[in-house]
This record gives sequence, C-alpha cells and structure tokens, in this order.
Amino acid sequence: MKDKLSKGLGDSIERITKATGIKAAVDKVSKLTGIDCKCEERKEALNKLYPYSRQFTQDEIKIYEDVMSRTKGTITGQDQAILIKLYNKVFNANKKPSSCGSCVQSTLAKLKKVYDNSCEIDD
Repeated sequence: MKDKLSKGLGDSIERITKATGIKAAVDKVSKLTGIDCKCEERKEALNKLYPYSRQFTQDEIKIYEDVMSRTKGTITGQDQAILIKLYNKVFNANKKPSSCGSCVQSTLAKLKKVYDNSCEIDD
C-alpha cells in the first residue's frame, strides 16, 4: 500500500479503526444487514472539516514540478527558497531555508506527499 499523507481527521480515524479491527467488524455487520455504514462519506466530511494541510493548487503543482524537474538531486538556494515558501503556504508554517541536509530532505518528503495526494484528486 502506498504511504499516503493523511488529509485530515477522517483518514486518521480510518487508520485507527483498521488497526484495531473495528472497521472489519463494521464491514461484516454492514454486509450482513445490508445497511451502509457511510464510513467513506463520514471520513471525507471529517477530512474537509479538520484538514491537516491543504492540497496544492494547480499553480502550486506546476511550481513544484518545475523546481523538482530541474534539481537532479541538488537543491540550489533559490530552489530551496521557492520550496520553503510553498511548504509554509501549505502547512501554515514559518520554516526557514536550511543547510541541514536531513532537514531539507524532510521538507522535500512532506511536499512530495502533498503533491502525490494533490495529483490523486485529479485522477
């Protein structure tokens, strides 16, 4: 299974109910009774009410793709500044550019997950 960034509270609750076996029990009862538990609708509603981060806009997707297509494994100071600005907008953060390699990689990994989730919506 692809590691996806939780979009919001609904995704987190779904992960907990799967891990504890609650989802399997609800699915079994739903199948036996023929009554839809509406878990998917509830998850989406909770994700919209309590999001962890927003998705990229189409312009932000283009910015991310443009920067990542030219990096080839090396992030310039200018590209890092662009990505940090994007990160701060998406996560409502105040991150600063860094010379710490693992800090930059962590930022890039989080942006990649948001990018992946944003592109899934378009599919």
